[in-house]
Amino acid sequence: MGARIRYRLVQDVDVQPGIQRLLMSFVVPGSFRSPTYLQRIEDFRIRFSRDPDRRERSRDARGNDVITARWRRPPRRLNVRISFTAGNETRLDVLESPDPFPLESVPSAVQDYLKPTAQVQSDHPRIRELAKSNARGVRTQFDAVQRQIIWVVDHLRYINPPRRYDALYALDSGRGNCQNFSHLTAALLRACGIPVRIVNGFTLDKPFDVIRERGVLTFKMGKGRHSWVEVWFPSLGWVPFDPQRTELFVSNRFIRVEIGVDNQETVKDGLLQWARARGSHARPGLLERIDADFEQDRVSVRGERQDYGPRGLLLCPRVEAAFERVAAKPAPPPPPPRPAVSPPKAPESRRFTRPFLYGNLEFPENVDFAFTRGPVVAGGGNRFRMTRNFMVETAEYVTSKMKQYAQVFRLRRPVKLHSVGLALHRFGGDGQLWVEIRRDAGGMPGETLYTSDIVPVHTLSPKPGYRWIDFDFRGDSPVLSPGDYWIALGYTGSPVVNWFYTYGKPVGPVEGTRYRDVFEKGWSKALSYEFNYRVRGLAPG
Repeated sequence: MGARIRYRLVQDVDVQPGIQRLLMSFVVPGSFRSPTYLQRIEDFRIRFSRDPDRRERSRDARGNDVITARWRRPPRRLNVRISFTAGNETRLDVLESPDPFPLESVPSAVQDYLKPTAQVQSDHPRIRELAKSNARGVRTQFDAVQRQIIWVVDHLRYINPPRRYDALYALDSGRGNCQNFSHLTAALLRACGIPVRIVNGFTLDKPFDVIRERGVLTFKMGKGRHSWVEVWFPSLGWVPFDPQRTELFVSNRFIRVEIGVDNQETVKDGLLQWARARGSHARPGLLERIDADFEQDRVSVRGERQDYGPRGLLLCPRVEAAFERVAAKPAPPPPPPRPAVSPPKAPESRRFTRPFLYGNLEFPENVDFAFTRGPVVAGGGNRFRMTRNFMVETAEYVTSKMKQYAQVFRLRRPVKLHSVGLALHRFGGDGQLWVEIRRDAGGMPGETLYTSDIVPVHTLSPKPGYRWIDFDFRGDSPVLSPGDYWIALGYTGSPVVNWFYTYGKPVGPVEGTRYRDVFEKGWSKALSYEFNYRVRGLAPG
């Protein structure tokens, strides 16, 4: 995977009356080389609509190149523009990793990345015991790394925002965003004596395809800030991987910016600090926009499904190392797909009395992603700070005239269907939307069984954020037997509507999100994520 990317970040700061001093800091992304990922940064520029009273450039203890700008009397409005060109490559050649486990020695330069922190609690007894259990019988470092990642992939579910961002919260709740995935992975590996550092940067929303025997699998990240990790190998150096999505690599859609021991330390990029007059409650507002043009883009990736590893999907290059192929834990067997194609008789329908709700239900509802920032933290006296956060808009434009999208849902009991809700946002256009319930045909959408009432596009709110839009099926009173069904979105006219999705597969199977070009009959193209949906109705009482 090779790309030349022209990257731009714009921050508009609204400085309210009462703010007396303002500080902003940014980390200059550096060039980086690893066995799987190469980043070359050229032509970095930062421009301020009003020059700061003081501007400094320094290198911190982790090697981050930091620009700090200070204003004693900041203007009412301030605009910051950052631009650079990134030449990114991801190479998935065979990796040779002879490093033993446990590691024989760790250089002093990387020993800080073995230490526990407030967010990476590698010294906690439960984390140490889990890491020890996962690594039992392991003889190579690669095998130890793979075992810990597999556990995280199988047991952690992506949500955003979580209540906390540390490793212990992720372990206890089984939930978290990219920070939790990174912190828990780092905690388990550090507990094994393997150095891990946290990386902060950006992901770009340009999809890429992995060609497989069963068809195309499309991967896509949201455009925004992201956290991942780099693991130190004696023979390979620092190797990046994203425990939220992949294993021993990151794609060339990643922009690497800042490193540290955890996400409480990696806060210099996007940091905003201010002082305000005594008695004032003023705080600055900040709008952040990211734009990336792929001037060049070359992708050629083929994948083979292996019969070992996690239940979920985890990508890894071929590795020459001694490791044991841990058999994947089988998912619960699906019920037989025996959908009902006609409503039951009246005496049977009276038995459906228990409310039923099912689906991929958690997403950041009604959030304006352009204005998401971390909480305001008091710094003593009249000083305050606000850091970046990792709220990312993960959504697909699903009313393209060239594609149709479908999401599987699985019923383990009969359900009298009332409605299907989708997490949608209307950007514009007009027309009509509806939902089709389709039969499952060998793991792909089949014939249409039921069609919802029509929803005119103009009735959808144009306000920022995503919210549930319910499509009514009560006119047909359909009853669905246990089995797999597909939600397919239909439309006419020219609507511009996005459907929110969640990283991974929190509810359904790996192949359970599909799309096709409008001229295709089949649905051989799959997506690596799962759309947010809810199925409502009544179950037998």
